[in-house]
Parts: sequence; C-alpha cells; structure tokens
Amino acid sequence: MSTAHTDVEQVELANTAFYEAIEQGDFDELSALWLSPADLGVDETYHDPAETGVISCVHPGWPALNGRGEVLRSYALIMANTDYIQFFLTDLHVSVTGDTAVVTCTENILSGGPPPEEGDDPGPLLGQLVVATNVFRRTPSGWKVWSHHASPVLTESDEDEGPEEPDIPA
Repeated sequence: MSTAHTDVEQVELANTAFYEAIEQGDFDELSALWLSPADLGVDETYHDPAETGVISCVHPGWPALNGRGEVLRSYALIMANTDYIQFFLTDLHVSVTGDTAVVTCTENILSGGPPPEEGDDPGPLLGQLVVATNVFRRTPSGWKVWSHHASPVLTESDEDEGPEEPDIPA
C-alpha cells in the first residue's frame, strides 16, 4: 500500500472520529482531535496556548472563531444544547499534500433540540444540509483538525423567488 493511500485513509479515519465525537457528545475526545500547541512542539509555559498554532472554525450562521478557547467553547455550547445529532457524510473528497490534508464533504445533519417544557415528548428532529471543509495537519500523534468551515446549502424553498405578480382584475 502506498504512503499517499495510507495518508488518505488516516485522514478519513480522523475525519470520521471528529464527527463521531460530536455525535456522542464526547467533549474530551473532540478536544483531543483539534490541533494544540503541544502538537506543534510549542512550550505552553512561554506561549499563550490560545494564540499558538491558531485553529479556526466557522459553524453555519456563526462568525469566524479563532483559537482553541473560542473553538472549543463553541462545541461545548453546541453539545450542551443539542440532545441528538447525527451526521451522514456524502460527497467526501480527501486531498493530502505533505503534512496538510483537506477534506470536503456534505454534512446531511439530523438533530433534535430539547423537549418542550410541557410533557414527556422528545424535541423535534430537524434536517439540515451543510457543505464543510475540514483542514488537518499531520502531528507526531496523528492527523489533527486545524480548521473546520461549514456553510448551509440553500434549497429551492430557501431561495428568493422574486416579487410576487400583482393580481390584475380581468
């Protein structure tokens, strides 16, 4: 098996682990999957870990988040407010060049929020279609997420259909 083929497989596994950690609400695992200053050989005693080896993330509809603190807080917030989430990834493409890998995919997301205040019924399930780009960096401990950018896909019902035709009496 070629090294390039092995790299692609390892990146695919890292990408899968990223989504599984979110689905399982495993914040510790998710945190370990993101690039850290230690992964870059930076001594955190002398450098601010929030600013060293800056990671970034854009969730659909959110502003850009930079640094481990902001990025990981966003996932903690999402996990705390999402009772159920499942990702069905399609259109997956992996490209590896040296120690950097780019994964593009479509996230077919099924999620559920908190239940209504009255009753025992679960919260509603919602579907969402999102395109994502995940950038990974090779480290001594494997491939780590360097950046995640996700944007919603507009559907026909989301598109502006233009002004309505006025009713003209016959």
